[in-house]
Amino acid sequence: MRIKDFLPMNQPQEKLLRYGVEKLATYELLSVILGSGTKELNAVELSKKILKELKDEEFENISLADLLEFRGIGITKACRVIAAFELGKRLVNHKQTSFIMKPKDVWNELADIRESKKEHFILFYLDVKNQIIKKEIISIGILNASLVHPREVFEPAIKHLAGQIIISHNHPSGDCMPSEEDFELTKRLVKAGEILGIEVIDHVIISSHRYYSFKEHTLL
Repeated sequence: MRIKDFLPMNQPQEKLLRYGVEKLATYELLSVILGSGTKELNAVELSKKILKELKDEEFENISLADLLEFRGIGITKACRVIAAFELGKRLVNHKQTSFIMKPKDVWNELADIRESKKEHFILFYLDVKNQIIKKEIISIGILNASLVHPREVFEPAIKHLAGQIIISHNHPSGDCMPSEEDFELTKRLVKAGEILGIEVIDHVIISSHRYYSFKEHTLL
């Protein structure tokens, strides 16, 4: 039986469109990726066969060669499945590491600007579980209160429904001690956050080998 001969509510793609991707069984998700089956088996039946013949641990580590052993799976379909699996793994791995609990986490997240010759002012917008919603560069250049307006900081926070934020910037000189401008800017943003109900939980200044945390020094 061809998939297009199924009742609309039983067609994986139609089911996805009507009820959402989370309503699809694993074999239905796989059938959507495959797109089509063979003369003997439609995409749903082929997907069920693949899942039935592969053990869970084999399925998690499936290779191109494994897929090509199935009749009806050619290079194109096998590449689609492998690519989809790899994308899923990368998204899961990213989500697992996108938590900020300590200033060292901020330092790790900003590896790309530690040795920059220009100051980068960066905001981490977090949810209540300290998971990063978004990381955003607010400005590049000499940092002072006049260059970083609270509106530029908190407008995205409101948009992304952030419950708290972490301020961070690098010191190209390598000296992480905060300047008077750093203290002034921090106070200004903390006050703005209090009005909006969005907590500034830390200001982390970084360099190539070290960092300075306002929170660790009980300044926040």
